[in-house]
Amino acid sequence: MRKVQIKILSVICFLLLILIACSKDEGASSGDAEGESGERPTIHFMTNLLTPNVPNENILTKVEDATGFNLEIEWVPDNNYNERLNTAFATNSLPDVVGVGFQQMEQFKDAIRDGQFWEIGPYLEEYENLSKMKDEILENSKIDGKIYGIYQGRPLSRSGIIYRKDWADNLGLSAPTTTDEFYEMAKAFSEKDPDGNGKDDTIGLTDRNDLIYGSFKTIASWFGTPNYWGVQDGEILPQFMYPEYIETMDFIKKLHQNGYMNQDFPVTSKEDQTEMFKNGTAGLYVGSMSDVKSLYDDASKINPDVEYDVQNYVEGPHGEFGVWSIPGYGSLMLFPKSAVASEEELKNILKFYDYLMTPEVANLALWGEEGVHYELIDGQAKVIDQDKYDAEVRPYKIFEIGEPETSGKYESYNDYETAIKALELEKDNENYLIKDPTVTLDSETYAANAGQLDQIMTDATYQYMMGKLDKEGFEAAIEKWKEAGGTAVMEEFNESLSNQ
Repeated sequence: MRKVQIKILSVICFLLLILIACSKDEGASSGDAEGESGERPTIHFMTNLLTPNVPNENILTKVEDATGFNLEIEWVPDNNYNERLNTAFATNSLPDVVGVGFQQMEQFKDAIRDGQFWEIGPYLEEYENLSKMKDEILENSKIDGKIYGIYQGRPLSRSGIIYRKDWADNLGLSAPTTTDEFYEMAKAFSEKDPDGNGKDDTIGLTDRNDLIYGSFKTIASWFGTPNYWGVQDGEILPQFMYPEYIETMDFIKKLHQNGYMNQDFPVTSKEDQTEMFKNGTAGLYVGSMSDVKSLYDDASKINPDVEYDVQNYVEGPHGEFGVWSIPGYGSLMLFPKSAVASEEELKNILKFYDYLMTPEVANLALWGEEGVHYELIDGQAKVIDQDKYDAEVRPYKIFEIGEPETSGKYESYNDYETAIKALELEKDNENYLIKDPTVTLDSETYAANAGQLDQIMTDATYQYMMGKLDKEGFEAAIEKWKEAGGTAVMEEFNESLSNQ
């Protein structure tokens, strides 16, 4: 009898051990990242803050609870982010996760090649959701054929025009389809009292201190300017060595000299630029067409009768339309070895990002709480209170990974017809893309000196458009660029092209 009791007790203990093991497995699969000590692992981030104030931690806490991680974020004002990032890089004080825009990647290539960042490609197949990221976008992010970053997916081109349709209707104008028509609209909005208030208080174009996401690069596309770099007779040359770049500068210089745009655009912030558009000072905004919804929401509070429209197709003087594109991602999340010391730590962070690509966590981070920040309409998320959303949720877009088809995050609901049209025109842009031929090419000199080299030509471009530099002066700036390393950059890109 005693032997039977012992056997029964052994079976019970064995069953209990199985139950305990199963419960641990279930906990891990639902976001339990706790170690043996029972403490949650901590991940440190640094990110740009796109809103006036740091958000409260309600959504952050919920993301922590859903994933089983402690998340510590250093918020850096957007205008200071690049400087802060460079300082952290120079002082070896980077956080666990570093967000780098695609246009900044050249500055990090040397460090990546030097082994200062983790290669993550070999690990991605181990994670159910990270393995779903799009191959073509991962391909565009590769350095020397290796994957180092997790991408934030973005449409290939959102660029176009947002304009005051009510002003255009008042003046009998249609959406511009050529650069000449765009110029005439800017002129009319400046000189013909489009708002009908009898005052000389309007301008055409509002622009800002950004040659990429402001007006310049999109207008340059209309003129046929290459996307950063172009290939001519089999040779790679920078965009500013093409006559179309000069034509673009002349076009904007003429708008500026005639008072058809804000006079201080080289020092105007995005906030000030959009405010001029929303408050009825300016009637043309060139940039991301998807901005139209937020611009309208704010502008209609000031003037309920405001009407916006969007346009993407603008032919240049050569009778063709093209629009610059990105590689399919806005930023890459990189993992520096100075902060992430071991493979185990890296794989733990990748586990967190795998959770971010589940519909539950992706929508929590992007949209907030259902019924509080958004409501679902036809499977799409509609923000309930834009101000509340901007203050409490929008900053956490740092956690936005992949795209709706890979993460299951909701697309934005639109009942604003112009915003729906903007999405359609973004897709239309894909028929006219001007791609950067150097996305997968390498130049050690540019990787080491991109900031200095780019600044030379950025300064010269603004000075030319402001009338402070003539064509000879601009050509002198190109020579300065060449001497500072530009010649070596061209040679290296061309060598890299020939080796592909």
